Amino acid sequence: MSKLTLIAAGAAGYVLGARAGRERYEQIAAGARGVMRNPRVQSARQQAQDAVAEQAAAARDVVVEKAKETASTAASAAADKVRRGEGGAHSADQTWPADTAAPPVS
Repeated sequence: MSKLTLIAAGAAGYVLGARAGRERYEQIAAGARGVMRNPRVQSARQQAQDAVAEQAAAARDVVVEKAKETASTAASAAADKVRRGEGGAHSADQTWPADTAAPPVS
């Protein structure tokens, strides 16, 4: 088989396959649209959406509560350190390890 024949056969196969592929794609897409229009599918989709929204709201509430607890705990710990003289940006005995980057300038 010559190169020209091989190229022509490949091009013809590509064109015919593309046509058949598009027609088959349209059939599958039409079937999928029909399924999505089914009232039972619509009902199940809505139930799933509602369940996800409910769980997301519950998860949001838990995250907000945990964030508040963490912030409160961190604030208390920082206040305790300051009261004991262990914290603060202006502590006279505060040193910075030589092998780390310099502290941020305030």
